[in-house]
Amino acid sequence: MTAMATLPETPYYRATGGEVALFETCFERRLPLLLKGPTGCGKSRFVEHMAAALNRPLITVACHDDTTATDLLGRYLIRGDETVWCDGPVARAVREGAILYLDEIAEARPDVVVVVHPLTDHRRELFLERHDEVLRAGPEFMVVASYNPFYQRGLKELKPSTRQRFVCLSFQYPAPAVEREILMGETGIDAATAKKLVALAGKLRQAEMLGIAEVPSTRLLVDAAYLLSAGLPPRLACRTAIVEALTDDHETIKAMCDIVALCF
Repeated sequence: MTAMATLPETPYYRATGGEVALFETCFERRLPLLLKGPTGCGKSRFVEHMAAALNRPLITVACHDDTTATDLLGRYLIRGDETVWCDGPVARAVREGAILYLDEIAEARPDVVVVVHPLTDHRRELFLERHDEVLRAGPEFMVVASYNPFYQRGLKELKPSTRQRFVCLSFQYPAPAVEREILMGETGIDAATAKKLVALAGKLRQAEMLGIAEVPSTRLLVDAAYLLSAGLPPRLACRTAIVEALTDDHETIKAMCDIVALCF
């Protein structure tokens, strides 16, 4: 598990529906929010944008198999001649009235996820058993979680007791016109190049015969756009930022590079 606190700087985000109003309502009504969607479709950027828009600190926890309850809540550490309590990211978020973002929550073990359950219902409190303390969340604290249901299907699933604690919002890759706008707004790339990148993504996303585990995300297109804006040749930029990120199979790489050549 890694945790990161960020200051409220407003990153670029292009709304695609009613997600901004929904987030604001959940924040005002103290409701936890679960974002579902494929890799690189904008879930994390959306949370960063909303934290900045609401002027709240954002504490992000990247969940994984090794995440423990102690990692989330805190532990005693020896400093010099003293033993001092150090808050984990969840405890720190409650104390600071931050937005707590549990990224890829389904990656964490179920017995660990339950420690945040009291923060997602009417109690809005956190029990630090080792510190013998109960933290009660203020009105500005919010829990947001995300996961990729397409990746998790057949591997790990969120327990119903966890899923039903959240208001849920599905994300998808944006429509071509919106995706072009995102690339231009995020990277400053010209409209013609953005159109080619989005067309490439469309072809790769429909090429089922390639057998790739995941299709190109908007995040990968943004990376390619940055390389292109720095002056790299288009085919090199697309191969390194998109193709190589999706597969290690040489035949698949060749087939995808052929599709790149059709667009550039």
